[in-house]
Amino acid sequence: MSQAFSAGAEPEFALTNFKVRVLLIDDQLLVVEAVRRMLADQPDIEFHFVTDPAKAADCAERLQPTVILQDLVMPGWDGFDLIRRYRATPQLQHVPVIVLSARDEAASKAHGFAVGANDYLVKLPDRLELLARVRYHSGAYISRLQRDEAFRFLRESQNHLAEANIELQKLAALDSLTGIANRRRFDSTLHNEWQRGQRERRPLSLLLCDIDCFKLYNDTFGHMAGDLCLKKAAAVMTACLKRPADLAARYGGEEFALVLPDTDEAGAQAVADDCLRALAELQIDNPQSPHTIVTMSIGIATLIPVTGSSPAELVNDADRALYAAKDAGRNRAVSAWPSI
Repeated sequence: MSQAFSAGAEPEFALTNFKVRVLLIDDQLLVVEAVRRMLADQPDIEFHFVTDPAKAADCAERLQPTVILQDLVMPGWDGFDLIRRYRATPQLQHVPVIVLSARDEAASKAHGFAVGANDYLVKLPDRLELLARVRYHSGAYISRLQRDEAFRFLRESQNHLAEANIELQKLAALDSLTGIANRRRFDSTLHNEWQRGQRERRPLSLLLCDIDCFKLYNDTFGHMAGDLCLKKAAAVMTACLKRPADLAARYGGEEFALVLPDTDEAGAQAVADDCLRALAELQIDNPQSPHTIVTMSIGIATLIPVTGSSPAELVNDADRALYAAKDAGRNRAVSAWPSI
């Protein structure tokens, strides 16, 4: 089967070109040779045989024939039982079985169909009739194999598409520089958590964090160093989050936001203190800053969402608190008023 995937292209797929493969189960070598001669000049047909019925099922599983020619009477074995065994084997349950028997009684034919045979020929049949039936049953079975193959490919393609869509959604929600959530993801999460807070009457906290004197840092060390500084700050804030529901996002430029569901003011203050301490411990030089290292200012807002209110109130409170932290000398966290 030919199958390939490449970026930006539809996957290529071609159905397997299965070959007609005949497996004869008969203990009489004269019959085996006669059937072999009937099929010998057909280049599209493979012929295999087994004279020991004890090995028939195992050989069929290994060869995966497109049709089985099955004798009924063999020393110590009942051909009907072998057909039942094929039908009980997952790999063989749909392989066509043509009974090839010296018995011409209606009862034998009926019993053969009852146990799972697809056709019944009295041996030795006419060569043209044997070829026609072998091709007919093999063709139907090969069509089934190709249909199953196409369905498998379709399922795999759908799975690949679903996985790709999930990855695209993840990428669309991430900030390309820092790898944390972007503003779009922040807006969506804040909206959802606000609604949940309304339903459950639980507090929701928001931290707006701004890197102090970041323009001076960029002017001193360049934009590449500035980008690295932002990545480190994002990593610090992500590491300070306590629970899976907490979210760190890049709010814009050198500003970040932390959404803390089900968190009161004391809990939010604890997270803010951790962020301040962890960033200071990195000791990132910023000689133009009053603190000589990279620091941040944080505005904290905590509300219990109520009907008729909006997340914008929480953002405005946190923003007001952030400006208060800047005015108070930076490198600190300030809570908005009112608090709970």
